[in-house]
Amino acid sequence: MSDERDLPRSYVEAHLQARPTNRYGPSFTFLGVPQASLREPDSLTDARAVILGAPFDAGTSYRPGARFGPRAIRAADYISHSGYRPHLGLGVDPLGELGVVDVGDVNMPQLDSEGGLRRLMEACRQVSAAGAMPVVLGGDHTITYATAQGVAKHHGFGRVALIHFDAHADTGDSEGGLWGHGTPMRRLILSGAIRGDRFLQIGLRGYWPDPPILEWMAEQRMRWYEMTEVVERGLDACLSEALERASDDCDGVFLSVDVDVVDPGMAPGTGTPESGGLTSRQLLDAVRRIGMESNLLGMDVVEVAPPYDQSDVTALLGNRVVLETLSGVTVRRNAAQR
Repeated sequence: MSDERDLPRSYVEAHLQARPTNRYGPSFTFLGVPQASLREPDSLTDARAVILGAPFDAGTSYRPGARFGPRAIRAADYISHSGYRPHLGLGVDPLGELGVVDVGDVNMPQLDSEGGLRRLMEACRQVSAAGAMPVVLGGDHTITYATAQGVAKHHGFGRVALIHFDAHADTGDSEGGLWGHGTPMRRLILSGAIRGDRFLQIGLRGYWPDPPILEWMAEQRMRWYEMTEVVERGLDACLSEALERASDDCDGVFLSVDVDVVDPGMAPGTGTPESGGLTSRQLLDAVRRIGMESNLLGMDVVEVAPPYDQSDVTALLGNRVVLETLSGVTVRRNAAQR
């Protein structure tokens, strides 16, 4: 991208949808929350969290299909939002109390990676500037370069820590092009949006990246928790350490969740499955805690690929990652208002 910090408003407005729409399939909102539009800023006035779809998988290196993730995550539930819908354990109604709205999918054509990422970045900046938290439904992990940077453009480059759940580090130098799901974390650090020493990765495992990439990560002072460490020390201990580091000299946190951090036995619908991951229960507990214990400024859920799913279990996990995180945010917000 030739200019990562500034984007002409006319360029963005020309590509924003007048009304929310889902690019692949019928249009409906996340669990039936109210519609809003980025072209109508007043529709975001009372929202503290805004759902955006990022139907993009041109950056995949193995199995495509994550472009259908936003629609699947929106639909994966058996109860639509209508009135009070409490979290059983926490007693809060995240969708209602946060005034959650859905602005539909960002226009991200598969043959225009740079243009789609620009639009997504600006959409996240616009939501942040409206005083809300962008909640982005991916899409492959390429999109995090745009989502996290869009949030940082509003809150300040270097002022946002990033907590990243994934089987893979996604810090590669190149995958045959500038945009790919194995490169966004390196590009975020190089852009200056996220500091390497406030970049926390949880759940890494498998047989990549290779030593030169790990050396680069160490030079950036990144902190990553491989599954072997998570098993030995416990997820709670690792997460406590990550949260403490994320809160030091930063104004808030961006959360990025790749569903392949979960063992493929519990999340088969993803593009690059890696055995031996977290359980779905562990992930949900972790993201709820992040919502409760950090100043969460934005989040994305990526790599849900419905063509490889079974009985929608991966899409449902993505749906619950959003709900659990927002439930934690609601608890924190309510405590601050007392």
